[in-house]
Amino acid sequence: MLETLTHKEHDEARQGEAYAPFSNEVNTFKKHFYIESYGCAMNFADSEVVASILNERGFGATRNVEDADLIFINTCSIRDKAEQTVRKRLTEFRKFKRSNPSLLVGVLGCMAERLKAQFLNEEKLVDMVVGPDAYRSLPGLIEEAETGQKAVNVLLSRDETYADIAPIRLNSNGVNAFVSIMRGCNNMCSFCVVPFTRGRERSRDAASIVNECKELFEQGYREVTLLGQNVDSYHWIDEKNNETVSFALLMEKVALISPLLRVRFSTSHPKDITDEVLFTMAKYENICNYIHLPVQSGSSRVLQLMNRTYSREWYIAKVNRIREILPDCGLSTDMITGFCTETEEDHQASLSLMEYCNYDLAYMYFYSERPGTLAARRFKDDIPEEVKKRRLQEMIDLHRIHSLQSMQRDVGKTFKVLIEGTSKKDENELQGRTDHNKVVIFPRAHFKKGEYVYVTIDKCTAGTLFSNKAVGVKD
Repeated sequence: MLETLTHKEHDEARQGEAYAPFSNEVNTFKKHFYIESYGCAMNFADSEVVASILNERGFGATRNVEDADLIFINTCSIRDKAEQTVRKRLTEFRKFKRSNPSLLVGVLGCMAERLKAQFLNEEKLVDMVVGPDAYRSLPGLIEEAETGQKAVNVLLSRDETYADIAPIRLNSNGVNAFVSIMRGCNNMCSFCVVPFTRGRERSRDAASIVNECKELFEQGYREVTLLGQNVDSYHWIDEKNNETVSFALLMEKVALISPLLRVRFSTSHPKDITDEVLFTMAKYENICNYIHLPVQSGSSRVLQLMNRTYSREWYIAKVNRIREILPDCGLSTDMITGFCTETEEDHQASLSLMEYCNYDLAYMYFYSERPGTLAARRFKDDIPEEVKKRRLQEMIDLHRIHSLQSMQRDVGKTFKVLIEGTSKKDENELQGRTDHNKVVIFPRAHFKKGEYVYVTIDKCTAGTLFSNKAVGVKD
């Protein structure tokens, strides 16, 4: 597993979130479903696809699990903690099944593909097991499960992208939306289970992506995040128009929808991000000046064991190039401590790389193996847990210094901020983000979410910027 002890790539505030997107609908639904989602942004986006498929077949969502005819739990296999949480929730659902024998329980997503036998044979609670590429088959699987049979479809696809399905935005703030541009991953990083649970890379039709973003903008959304395991390898051939669409060109197409629509993306692989992408970011003001560039280790030896396909020196050259083309670009990363055979020298190399790159944000984990990965088959997990945790804490302590310094450099500067809603701590304040992905808190005044304002930063903490005044942006 990859166990995180600090900033988390998964939004922990959303883990286990339940959705009721049709709560204001006047339609009478034949049955109601309840979905909890765990893991990364891709899983939450997938839940929106599932909701759309079920809604088309006459099912409505409920936020109250006791009212549900169908319970789905959308799962993640990246960390053991997520898997244990899901298993615990499945046992908690048992009581609902006792009081409602017709209740159906389904496991969706990455754990469904990886642990189908355990769910069906060990827990003996689950009625349906559905992998990430099989959501179209859900209505049929529900009918099958209603007869008392176990319904399973975990087949991986070479072409499924759900391009023609309009996701239902679940529990959205109406400002930010995720848009999936591709599925799967071809990078066989030795520590990662994703290629085995989500299959090979396939890119979605560029026109469908642009149309979805246009519709979101027309509905009032003002920021889209283009999602993929490795967005820089996006590649779509438009035979009708005789055009090959790269990720840079796709970003440009989305940016041209309106200067009022912000564009973000996640995640980039260092080996694939190109100058074309960087120059496109520099060209358009509404493409956010922020890149998440996971490195995982600062040691070339460990990077080779991880099968990351680049060296420390190569990664540093890429960071230098980003800062040459985008001098003010926000930069974040992922780091793993305690990977197989990692020495103190390797660990110090990771710390020195962090010193060099001076990341604005870092997601830091300690390693333990995930079943089925290349590392689990090839290497011994030989670093004691106490050593892993000590190294991780040293990394956290260093990053906290960098994070505070990054925030302090912004004090006195003025930024354009997209308002995302009310501050969680004070209803008289609003919060938004700079295009560098930093959260800003400022007085509510007469402003509303979805608007842009200029704010001058007065003070900061290691995680938040504060302003005493905001000025509206003229369209």
